[in-house]
Amino acid sequence: MNAQLTADEVLQKAIAYHDPNGTWNSLNTSFKVVMETPDRPERTSTISVDFPNQIFLLKVEQAENTYSYNLEGADCTITLNGNTTVSEEDAKKFRLSCDRGTFMKNYYTYLYGLPMKLKDPGTKLDPKVQKKTFKGKEYLVLKVTYDAEVGTDDWYFYFDPKTYAMEVYQFYHDQSKNDGEYILLSGMEEINGIKMPKIRAWYVNKDNKYLGTDTLEKI
Repeated sequence: MNAQLTADEVLQKAIAYHDPNGTWNSLNTSFKVVMETPDRPERTSTISVDFPNQIFLLKVEQAENTYSYNLEGADCTITLNGNTTVSEEDAKKFRLSCDRGTFMKNYYTYLYGLPMKLKDPGTKLDPKVQKKTFKGKEYLVLKVTYDAEVGTDDWYFYFDPKTYAMEVYQFYHDQSKNDGEYILLSGMEEINGIKMPKIRAWYVNKDNKYLGTDTLEKI
């Protein structure tokens, strides 16, 4: 039955599954992401967003250090272990800059805003719906590219053909080289009525090397 669906229709059904009340664009909430990577200490990120007021807060705790970004419109405040005065040496060591803060805002709001973010300006949705088998399961797959000023990677989003839940996504910098990564999604956490994947496990496309796992937690 879904063989005749267009890419736009599949995307609409996926958004209806993940964000049934259409709350993403007016989201005002907080959640935690715990990141585990081989050979590195666990990292806990607390993310707060208030889209109507253009506010993004990120607090990162790793080993004995805590740093935060507070972005309000064009204003940016950075703290390291509670201090707003950060030395040049520490800024370099912890990669602390307002540009980095904006990058992290875009990173978290993109990944945790999928598939709703595929409606953003600059997104080019391939009209053809692909069918692919991945890890033994068949999916409806949407290919997405972006206007040059937005991004240059090719992305593929894998949806369950019955529920339209997003279960995998994958990106390539250069598909002919089979570079880039794939991310396996499992479980769901409901944040303000939005079904967000609870666990994201990251792997390298080329050799299936495991990179790490992000676990979403309610606050």
